[in-house]
Amino acid sequence: MTATDRRADGPVEVTPGDTPLVLGFPHTGTEVPPEIHAALNETGRALTDTDWHVHRLFEGLAPGATTVRATTHRYVIDANRPPDGASLYPGQATTDLVPLTDFDGRPLWDEPPDEAEVARRRGAFHAPYHEALTAQMERVRERHGFAVLHDCHSIRSRVPRLFEGRLPDLNIGTNDGTTCDPAVEALVRETCATSPFSSVVNGRFKGGWTTRHYGRPDEGWHAVQLEIAQATHLASEAPPFDHDPARAERLRPVLREILDRLTHWRPA
Repeated sequence: MTATDRRADGPVEVTPGDTPLVLGFPHTGTEVPPEIHAALNETGRALTDTDWHVHRLFEGLAPGATTVRATTHRYVIDANRPPDGASLYPGQATTDLVPLTDFDGRPLWDEPPDEAEVARRRGAFHAPYHEALTAQMERVRERHGFAVLHDCHSIRSRVPRLFEGRLPDLNIGTNDGTTCDPAVEALVRETCATSPFSSVVNGRFKGGWTTRHYGRPDEGWHAVQLEIAQATHLASEAPPFDHDPARAERLRPVLREILDRLTHWRPA
């Protein structure tokens, strides 16, 4: 599919494809409605915790794949959190359905949203993204008999509040092997392990709500999350978070191989 096939549906941008592969981008959006922007403080308005340039990083790597991308920022509401706000990592630091702090624990709001506002945003932004993603997963499964979701993410390589030391470059999450056929996890793991980049499977990031919710291998839905350390493709992990073409071009062949193998994988 090409850019001309892309369509925006409210806070979601969808590009339907014709292969079994679906790419999810819940955290690359930077749009913030004016009334919500006005409630953010200076820290919040910096939008620091964006998955900077990740949709650009993956662009053109998987011809024929379906893409579903949230266009609103995760500070509005986090499309990769459960709609009931339950913690994905009990006992560990994380952020909420509507984050009150950034990854470093700094408050984001002059006027934090109340329960009614969170509910409004859940209906206006979270639900449409997952309605679109569900529809595309169902369409792809109907066509091919199965669907493979690759959920695309990035994060700073050092976030002391969330993890110690430096994060591996490529962090594969399958919720301890429950969200996909073992062969899907294996092909992603093998591709990363033989690349020039460090990698881990089900380390600090085991897959967010998207991976866990859509990972239903018994129903023909297979899901895997790839959390990429931003040092692999940004000029700096600090503002202005510029894309680094040279670094990105070193990483993109690895991502292309992962997506190509996922595209051509078939259940046994």
